[in-house]
Amino acid sequence: METTVVLLKPDCIEKNLVGEVIKRFEDLGLRIRGCKMFNASEALLKEHYSHLVDKPFFLEIIAFMQSSPIVALAIEGANSIASVRNHLGPTDSTMAPQGSIRGDYGTDKMRNIAHASDSSESAAAEIRRFFVNSELF
Repeated sequence: METTVVLLKPDCIEKNLVGEVIKRFEDLGLRIRGCKMFNASEALLKEHYSHLVDKPFFLEIIAFMQSSPIVALAIEGANSIASVRNHLGPTDSTMAPQGSIRGDYGTDKMRNIAHASDSSESAAAEIRRFFVNSELF
C-alpha cells in the first residue's frame, strides 16, 4: 500500500467537480486518508513548484493556484501513485483521452483539474508539505 497526494486545482473547484473526481478515485478502490480545502499561500506554492522556477510560466502557475481554494487529498491504495496518474491522463488535457479525468474535464496543461505526485519520493515530500499527521486517517 502506498499513499499519494492529489491537489484539486482551481478549475476543478470552479467546475464543481470535486465530488466527481473523488468518486472516480474511490471507484478504483482507493481510500481517502486525508482531505482538506484551503487557500494556498504564495510561499507554499513556490516551494511546491520550485522545480519550475526558471520557466516563463512559473508566476502564472502561482497566480492560477491562488485564484480559488484548492483541495488536497491523501489517497491510499495498492500502486496508488501510478493508478491515480493513469486515471488522470497526461498533464496536457488536450492530449488526454476521453474517459480520463483530464480528458473529460481539463482544458490545457495548467487547467488540467489536478496535480498528482509522480513518484514515491515526491509523494512523501508532498504529504509532509500539505498534511500534518493528525490530518491523516
